[in-house]
Amino acid sequence: MKPFGLGLNKTSTKTLGVCLQHFGYKHTTYNLDDLRTFSQGNLNHLLDKIKQYDSCEDWPWALMYEFLDKQFPEAQFILTKRKTPDIWFESLCKHADRTGPTEARRLVYGYEMPHDYRQHHIDFYNAHNQKVVDYFKDRADKLLVVCWENGDGWRELCQFLKQPQPNMPFPHINKARTASPNLTS
Repeated sequence: MKPFGLGLNKTSTKTLGVCLQHFGYKHTTYNLDDLRTFSQGNLNHLLDKIKQYDSCEDWPWALMYEFLDKQFPEAQFILTKRKTPDIWFESLCKHADRTGPTEARRLVYGYEMPHDYRQHHIDFYNAHNQKVVDYFKDRADKLLVVCWENGDGWRELCQFLKQPQPNMPFPHINKARTASPNLTS
């Protein structure tokens, strides 16, 4: 069984990746070359790559869940979300402030920097999450939707993946310490 993370970037995908690696999965995450390959529609090349791994999260994997579901019928899918779309957008902007314009954001969202395109990004986030939920609506056992900010953690993840619960605190990777003002208004 391969677990695939379907959350967009800045939805605690790195936390999910650390959890999956803790369980012993050979894991892959965001890769710009893979995102370029996805953007060009070369899914077979990506299929060859993902066969080398037990789990994945972030781009491009979160964007190709229908293809992955068809290729790996035994797979499980985990949608990581933020408490609100506004919190997600704020995190996206803070990350953009640190990294500057990126090709990856342009390929996924259409813009290298999110700040001036709030509604576009919020709509993209909401639509992605809804499409994932709708896609798996008749197979609820294939999809786990989690929000670490709401208290989801080891219990939900372990039950879903049928893994023993670790005797350690749940990791929160890249957790922001403070919020940036005025990004959600």
